[in-house]
Amino acid sequence: MFYYLIAGFIIALDQFTKWLIVKNMNIGDSIPVINDFLYITSHRNRGAAWGILQGQMWFFYVITIVVIIGIVYYIRKAAGENMLLGVSLGFMLGGAIGNFIDRVYRQEVVDFIHTFIFSYNFPVFNIADSALVIGVILLMFQMLKEERESKKEKTYGKNGTHHR
Repeated sequence: MFYYLIAGFIIALDQFTKWLIVKNMNIGDSIPVINDFLYITSHRNRGAAWGILQGQMWFFYVITIVVIIGIVYYIRKAAGENMLLGVSLGFMLGGAIGNFIDRVYRQEVVDFIHTFIFSYNFPVFNIADSALVIGVILLMFQMLKEERESKKEKTYGKNGTHHR
């Protein structure tokens, strides 16, 4: 249940921030937060990351539904005893649903976080995108942890004694 609360919090924060942008800014408006680094910029995206697959909404609907079903399945099956896995899946679930809501109701995704990292004009993104990235990073940590534990178990056995 805790992992669904994480997803719910991300969805609520994502939708609230997008609502603020839509209600208070015109597309293209930009507010500097930290000059030459971070801006709040009202932007819309009808595709995926970096604007790829513009206008392919049915593709995104199908893929997102499959992803959501898969994440819920893994939360129920594997996350119970594994907190890091559950948290990573909760972040990914919240991010996937946050952008899915935009695609269903707006036919586009509201983006507004605009950064310049080492002078690179990074594509504008949102809270849902951030949650997806954080979830994937946490999942990678979990996978590395499992791999390390598996190697350790092969070397030392389950009870910590050396095997020959």
